[in-house]
Amino acid sequence: MKEKERERLIQLKEKEKELEQKGVTNICGIDEAGRGPLAGPVVVAGVIMPPDSMIEGINDSKKVSEKKREQLYELIIQEAVSYAVAVIQPDIIDEINILQATKQGVTQVVEGLTIKPNVILVDALTHIDTKGIPYESIIKGDAKCYNIATASIIAKVTRDRIMRQWDEIYPQYGFIAHKGYGTAKHIQAIKEYGLCPIHRRSFTKNFVN
Repeated sequence: MKEKERERLIQLKEKEKELEQKGVTNICGIDEAGRGPLAGPVVVAGVIMPPDSMIEGINDSKKVSEKKREQLYELIIQEAVSYAVAVIQPDIIDEINILQATKQGVTQVVEGLTIKPNVILVDALTHIDTKGIPYESIIKGDAKCYNIATASIIAKVTRDRIMRQWDEIYPQYGFIAHKGYGTAKHIQAIKEYGLCPIHRRSFTKNFVN
């Protein structure tokens, strides 16, 4: 690993280091993927990485190419002390709204971890049910905390894989390219073909009657 990358990772792990120096172990990072799209689920992931983890290239998933994310995903799940993923479907998003759906996913992730974390670092969410585990909400946490960044990659790769599967069933919408986000081509396809079962009705009111 190059020195510059090592220094970047050390900086990315400052929050975790600070907690570890206070004797805190099993630090869980939580992040989501897919709050903004017009179609598909929102995916929430939680990851507890070992204190000595230094996977080259870990970063906010939005700053990493799709191919690289897939590689990092495999390395993260190999190294993780524990990880869990929650997939909240579009009908739930429509029923309770995207924010509440994301929060529901956080609770499911906490319940799904095989090892109970001592603290949770979460990207920009507050008023969440973490089953009594203390949490800290960090704005842009996926770019500031190593464990949140690993969770952002797990969430993004999981969601992208789901959307690639849906593309095989509904190829006319182009999910493989935009993963359900509201691109011009996607909006045009909605106007042409109407909605399919994975579209979020509450997100697409402006495009369909």
